[in-house]
Order: sequence, then C-alpha cells, then structure tokens
Amino acid sequence: MPKPFRFLLLLQGGLLLLGGGGMLLGGFPMLGRHPSAESLLGLGLLLGLAGLEALFRRLFPHSFHEAERLHRELGLALRQAGATPPFLLLLAFLSGLAEEVFFRGFLQSLLALKLGPWAVLLQAFLFALLHPAPRGALAYTLYTGAAGLLLGLAYLLTGSLLPGVLAHFLHNARGFYELGR
Repeated sequence: MPKPFRFLLLLQGGLLLLGGGGMLLGGFPMLGRHPSAESLLGLGLLLGLAGLEALFRRLFPHSFHEAERLHRELGLALRQAGATPPFLLLLAFLSGLAEEVFFRGFLQSLLALKLGPWAVLLQAFLFALLHPAPRGALAYTLYTGAAGLLLGLAYLLTGSLLPGVLAHFLHNARGFYELGR
C-alpha cells in the first residue's frame, strides 16, 4: 500500500480509536433511541451541508475556486498512487465515522462537561483546524468550521452520532467521487 494511503488510514484509524475509546471510558452516548428518525435527520444534514457549501461558494468564489484546484491536484495524486473507487469509498466512510466519533462523540462530550453547550463551538473550531487550506482558500476552512457546528448541534440535540456519521460519509463520498474522476 502506498505511503499516502497508509498515512490517511492511520490518521483516521487513530482518530477512531482515540475517540471511540474516550467515548467508552467517558460513558458518552453513541446512538439515540430512534435510528430511523436519526437517519432521516442525517439526510437532512447532508442537504444542509450542501446548502452551506453552495452559500460559501457564492460568497467566496475565488477562495472556493482555489480549494477546488487543490482538490483536483489531490485527486490526481491519489489516482497516480493507485487509489481505486472502493478505496475512496472506504476512506470516505472511515473519515466520516472517525471524525464524528472523535470530534462530536468524544471531544464535544468531554468539553461539554466544563463548557456546557459552548463545547459545540470549540469542537467546530478544532474540526476546522484539522481541515486547513492555504491562505487563498481560507473560506474552505471557514466552511468546514460551519459544517462542524451543524454536525455538533445534531449530536447535541439527539445524543446520537448516526445523523452526523451518515451526512459526513455521504458528503465525503461525493467529494471523493469527484476527486476520483
């Protein structure tokens, strides 16, 4: 397996293990009591993420154009390294699951013990920092922070990671599909 793939899998696997272990030790909730309603909320969150992305693309066209250029370069590098569609789908799932477990399930829950609902803002800020962009594409980092805020609010209101994991996975799958083309 090429080094970039190992790094991506190790990063996401590390977030999943750290977040999942922290959630178990802290007794933080993973799933709510209404999986079908939470799944529908996840699809609604996906639409919310798409709308948020469209808004940021309209407000900051140059910045999003720069982010899309970087995504194209990443897609080319992944293809040249041998990334296949099944690998990209696995990466989309693993990143959505790991980031929700770590940022919302573990970090937000841990911060909420001291900060209450303000923990949603802090975890969204830290989530944005994990998705850096060069200065010319700063709106992408702002978008990621706003997305983290939406996903964090969903977890705060439902006590379930299911809506966020579903929305995050499908959002990433669309992005990785575009990268793979």
